[in-house]
Amino acid sequence: MRQFALSWFKGLHSTWLEYSVEKDAAYSLCCYLFKNEFVHETTGDFYASKIFRGWNKALERFCLRVCKVNSVHHKCYNTMLDLSNLCQSIQVVLDKHSQKAKSEHRIRLEASIDVARLLLYHGLPFRGHDESEASTNQGYFLGLFWWHEDKHPDVEKVILKQAPQNHTLTCLMIQKDIANACVKETLKVIIEDLNGDYFGILVDESKDISHKEQMALVLRYVDKNGDVVERFIGLVYVSDTSACSLKKETYSLLSDHSLNPSKICGQGYDGASNMKGEIYGLKTLIMKDRPSTYYIHCLAHQLQLTLVAIAKKYLEVEDVFDHVTNVVNIVGGSFKHRDLLRRHQDKNLKQLLESGEAHTGQGLHHERRLQRPSDTRWRSHFKTLDKFLVIFSSIVHVLEVIEIEGSTTNETYIPENSKRKCLDVCYSNHLRVEIFCVVIDVQLQELNDRFDVLSSDLLLEMGILNPVNSFSNFDKDRIMTLAKCYPNEFDDGKLRDLSFQLDTFIIHMRGGNFKFSNLQGIHDLAKALVEANLVETYSLVYLLVKLALILPVAMTTMERAFSSMKHIKNEV
Repeated sequence: MRQFALSWFKGLHSTWLEYSVEKDAAYSLCCYLFKNEFVHETTGDFYASKIFRGWNKALERFCLRVCKVNSVHHKCYNTMLDLSNLCQSIQVVLDKHSQKAKSEHRIRLEASIDVARLLLYHGLPFRGHDESEASTNQGYFLGLFWWHEDKHPDVEKVILKQAPQNHTLTCLMIQKDIANACVKETLKVIIEDLNGDYFGILVDESKDISHKEQMALVLRYVDKNGDVVERFIGLVYVSDTSACSLKKETYSLLSDHSLNPSKICGQGYDGASNMKGEIYGLKTLIMKDRPSTYYIHCLAHQLQLTLVAIAKKYLEVEDVFDHVTNVVNIVGGSFKHRDLLRRHQDKNLKQLLESGEAHTGQGLHHERRLQRPSDTRWRSHFKTLDKFLVIFSSIVHVLEVIEIEGSTTNETYIPENSKRKCLDVCYSNHLRVEIFCVVIDVQLQELNDRFDVLSSDLLLEMGILNPVNSFSNFDKDRIMTLAKCYPNEFDDGKLRDLSFQLDTFIIHMRGGNFKFSNLQGIHDLAKALVEANLVETYSLVYLLVKLALILPVAMTTMERAFSSMKHIKNEV
């Protein structure tokens, strides 16, 4: 009847023949499973390449193909038999080993993992230039292995020379496998620590030693203890540095770790056009998906650009930095001069504290002075100008001492022209203060011009959450305005709840609670709320504090990641 016969399942064909009722076609099971292993060979057999419906010559075709010893079908069939042979399975082979062999294998593996974890933790290279047995410096990995052998008698009996020749677990491939496993476990801990919460992203790209563009991604978030942390996620090779490509790679990397882009609440990049462009920049593309993912141009990068810009515009500013360079070279070139500077600075600070012109937080490193009035919106960020002037005065004193010592002892450890330039400026009290103040004012104005209104205003609005001086900065109306900048997190209902929470929160915080009496910043407030178990009570206030902390203002973590690339890939 020209159809598949049930009797064909018997005999030689029973172990490999399969039939599809739906498609009315015959298959070879072994070829279906393993034909890709022999794809480079001729696949004329029907069951190795496609379905078969030639029922009138079925038995003839089956027997003809099976009899060919070197056919693809025969090779696939033998592969299937090997797979189904339980005596050859990995589990059976492992079970055949004695308990002693298993124990020794575990000791060797644990030793390799311990050494690798230590090197990864400290960012040290694994391999040496010469790892031969005659080498006196085989690199950190093998070196620590030898140390492991000397210090632990139980380990000494089974590792290195005592291990089977092909089972030392110290080869390059094993090292890479352990390092990759540590990477996966570390990323797993980071993602669990984030726990699906809001985060900010820092993205930048840089060329490696082979001139390939590598994109780095760092997450910034507030952990369960209220601490702000920045965690490096990984490097990704990008062939194209356009904003669209960077966005695609960023989202892909986030997706690989099951992170939702809708949780991004801050962006930090440098000032490249593909990053901050108003039309096709990366920050614009991400803000189209989520408008409250505010972008902040790295403040350190902005400050550098500002210094370069004002130095080009004003010769007086350029002269000041030339003098500062000379001062650093002179004072920093001698430990005696450094100690002299420290002693004079301590004396000045002591006098200021006794006169009440300065006050401290927790130690002299928290010394603060009243801010200088200024006409720029950055005035609240420059509260230590008077402190800088005090330090400048101490430097002048040190230079004067150096000049006196040099004239009496005829010492030549300082170039006379550099010393003279410094002293020409320092001897004039009018110049040393006025020029410095002019530089600061010009720099503030340049910052004012460079920062867009949205970024600077947002940063300044964050200052109202600063809990210093018994929450004197807290203003409910301004806090509510800040919350409206995040419409996805604070809808109308949550804004109403936030208003009620703020009424209670402000009274509670200003009520003399000792845990909140000496807080020095928003970071301290987040930690104090966690320690006092008030996160759930003031959940919306804490959310707003987190959003303020997540907003990135610098890219130091990113730069450290790029500095480490030379350890991963170098010219050697």
